[in-house]
Amino acid sequence: MDGKPRKNTLYKVWLSTIIKASLGNASDALDKLRFLSVTEPELLKDGVDLDIRIQTDKDNGIVILTDSGIGMNRQELIDCLGTIAQSGTAKFLKALKESKGSGSDSNLIGQFGVGFYSAFLVADRVVVSTKSPKSDKQYVWEGEANSSTYTIREETDPQKLIPRGTRLTLYLKRDDKGFAHPERIEKLVKNYSQFLSFPIYTWQEKGYTKEVEVEEDPADAKKDEEDGKTEKKKKTKKVVEKYWDWELTNETQPIWLRNPKDVTTEEYNEFYKKTFNEYLEPLASSHFTTEGEVEFRSILYVPSIAPMGKDDIANPKTKNIRLYVKRVFISDDFDGELFPRYLSFIRGVVDSHDLPLNVSREILQESRIVRIMRKRLVRKAFDMILGISMSENKDDYEKFWENFGKHLKLGCIEDRENHKRLAPLLRFFSSQSEDYMISLDEYVENMKPDQKDIYYIASDSVTSAKNTPFLERLLEKDLEALFLVDPIDEVAVQNLKSYKEKIFVDISKEDLDLGDKNEEKEKELKQEFGQTCDWIKNRLGDKVASVQISNRLSASPCVLVSGKFGWSANMERLMKAQSVGDTSGMDFMRGRRVFEINPQHPIIRTLNAACKSSPNDEEALRAIDLLYDTALISSGFTPDNPAQLGGKIYEMMGMAISDKWATPAAEYHQSFVKPNNSEPMEGEIVEPVEAGGQK
Repeated sequence: MDGKPRKNTLYKVWLSTIIKASLGNASDALDKLRFLSVTEPELLKDGVDLDIRIQTDKDNGIVILTDSGIGMNRQELIDCLGTIAQSGTAKFLKALKESKGSGSDSNLIGQFGVGFYSAFLVADRVVVSTKSPKSDKQYVWEGEANSSTYTIREETDPQKLIPRGTRLTLYLKRDDKGFAHPERIEKLVKNYSQFLSFPIYTWQEKGYTKEVEVEEDPADAKKDEEDGKTEKKKKTKKVVEKYWDWELTNETQPIWLRNPKDVTTEEYNEFYKKTFNEYLEPLASSHFTTEGEVEFRSILYVPSIAPMGKDDIANPKTKNIRLYVKRVFISDDFDGELFPRYLSFIRGVVDSHDLPLNVSREILQESRIVRIMRKRLVRKAFDMILGISMSENKDDYEKFWENFGKHLKLGCIEDRENHKRLAPLLRFFSSQSEDYMISLDEYVENMKPDQKDIYYIASDSVTSAKNTPFLERLLEKDLEALFLVDPIDEVAVQNLKSYKEKIFVDISKEDLDLGDKNEEKEKELKQEFGQTCDWIKNRLGDKVASVQISNRLSASPCVLVSGKFGWSANMERLMKAQSVGDTSGMDFMRGRRVFEINPQHPIIRTLNAACKSSPNDEEALRAIDLLYDTALISSGFTPDNPAQLGGKIYEMMGMAISDKWATPAAEYHQSFVKPNNSEPMEGEIVEPVEAGGQK
């Protein structure tokens, strides 16, 4: 495989890292000068503006970065660049601390040493020319990639003298001179250092349009003379005049550093669209500053729609969060470090004052600072979503739920710590609200005074859920049940377990308590139908764990309920769909199934009579089999042998409709054969006639 593309990518990454670090160091030098000039105003006597300038020579592969900051004297140059991992910034902060300075300017970025020496990965030669306002001399540090030594000399060339600050010159390697293109450097600055507090200028080629005279063709001039035209109008054309000049590349005041009271909604929305290449306005935004043990600023957004494909719920590696360290862009490639994957749809920027500029993936994963940031960011995200749910415009939350409802349900499974924040945001259909979704707060508010639990039924659709036999007694008692029709709903609710001290109860599971138990009546029914229950159990064998009297049925003759700790019919269907043909491990989780009968139903009463009078009657036993298979389907389970069940139903249909409309089979057969025998019978009774004198 050709290593060229990989090599170019590597150099591009390193160049961007070097530019980022160099701009950070330049910003520090300017910050340091501004801080010291408060007590030493003579440091600014040269009147040079505080800025950073980048110039490139794409033909020779040279990148020059100049700042008008504090600069360095000879000894500082040796201390900072002569030893790997030395930092002038670190020493400055240490001096501030020892002198008990104000510390208000302690958010300095730069780190010489390792970051500086990485420049030799892309450059053959690196030259640092610097002048401190406290010194009359300008010094030059120079090193080459293939050398273990460096040189320091005094600058004597008048054309290379600078009033104050530092000039870094990178002589790129021969194969990588193309990276010194002005447009590439401008793009790197805009991407990584757009919001440094000092202006950054890049040397760009520009042009303006002007009109110039065009020399007249001699043939046209002669023709004009022959035509008698004495006044000739000069001919011109438009040309583009090229020139080079400095162009401001960055915005010195990022929106997140401004006071939220001074930022309009239009400005927030415009920043969102520009930063994340969106055309729709966000549903909500949150601009906040966190101080204390961890300090950072952030603006978070809730998008209007989910991304195309809607696969972000399974992939937390999005580019939705842009991390800055002291206004220098670090990365937007995260794998759940700042937000859990169920909130991966949240977009925004985070600017930290506590993380190092060269923060790595390992630091993000292990840093205590990042864990605290994550906790506070998640809390602010929930506040935003809660604000949408409480908005007067109900359409906003309906739109949010349609796009990101599954994400919050996933949060119920993955984030136990935030259940109290997640639960009020959930929405479900119910037996009393089939057309619009309700919240758990609305359900609890509508509960009966003596109702202790939150009832639910999991199914594949609202239509299936509202027609399930499990609902019959609840509807009679005017009790509401939530319809969990999304595949993730049942698992999410099971992880929540309760809401406001109300336990979630699956009405398709055994031991359902609707709060109306009558022990005396139950005892009578068990005495009357106990023998029938045993008879049905003997017939069904291992298909069911037991046969019991039901307290949840009113119209259906029977129902098949799941074990208390086993899978429901809906969960069994989902797990079977994901098993990819291997169902060997499903038998254990299916658990026990209980066959419940309705003692008030005519079919059950008829079977009760059959049990007492003719328990071995073949038709009665076949009726039990058909009853079980029918209950299997109506309860949401899948029959093991659908074809066999179909045969039983056809047989029962034949028995039910026989002799109803059609002529009995014997009569039909007789009427069909009668015409074949009519002529001989008629021939026998006809009197003979004479024909030609013969009988």
